Amino acid sequence: MFTGIIECVGILLSKDKRGEGYTITVKTPPAFLVDSRVRIGDSIANNGVCLTVTAKSSDTFTADISHETVAHTCFCEYNQGQRLNLELACTPSTHLGGHIVQGHVDGVGEVTEVKKSADSIDVLIKIPRELMHYVAKKGSIAVNGISLTVNEVFADSIRLTLIKHTQKAVSGDLFTVGCRVNIEVDVLARYLERLMMSKDSSLHNEETIGTRSAGRSTMSLESLTQNGFF
Repeated sequence: MFTGIIECVGILLSKDKRGEGYTITVKTPPAFLVDSRVRIGDSIANNGVCLTVTAKSSDTFTADISHETVAHTCFCEYNQGQRLNLELACTPSTHLGGHIVQGHVDGVGEVTEVKKSADSIDVLIKIPRELMHYVAKKGSIAVNGISLTVNEVFADSIRLTLIKHTQKAVSGDLFTVGCRVNIEVDVLARYLERLMMSKDSSLHNEETIGTRSAGRSTMSLESLTQNGFF
């Protein structure tokens, strides 16, 4: 588990084909990989993708990327020199400064608009429509592993704001129109939907609460209230 608070930015040194996936090597600041922090088998979020460390040196680590990760993230598009937002997995004493992030990417979004002001950057990101019902205004979302607050929700996109501190701490992908980014929705929304579907099925023998499409329930304030969530 991660929190979406980026610790440093690494550089993709190599990406070698391995079956249907890849083996990658990432260069990091030496302080990131000291033995007291990172060991073989540990998890590191790379642009929001949870990968297992298979080898390491004083300033590099190696990880394998499966065909599943290739199919659902931006890693198939990354080349040597790609900057990656890095975060180590949480410990019991970790300060939870962002939100609960699993490193399990739900889909790929695209930056469609960037507006810079004196103290922040507003970013509009188009995300897959099937993920939109998990997103709420002032809720949390992970974009390339960064925990961010959703300021506005539209039909197929969201608006986020990056303060100056965040701009300095992360890679610059979010500042470029056309850039594709890894999206992970709030895990609580996914479990809430599943819980509602299970409760609906047991209480109403497969009848729906509100409307249901393609096996998914439609969450609304009314249906949440009816089922005891408020």
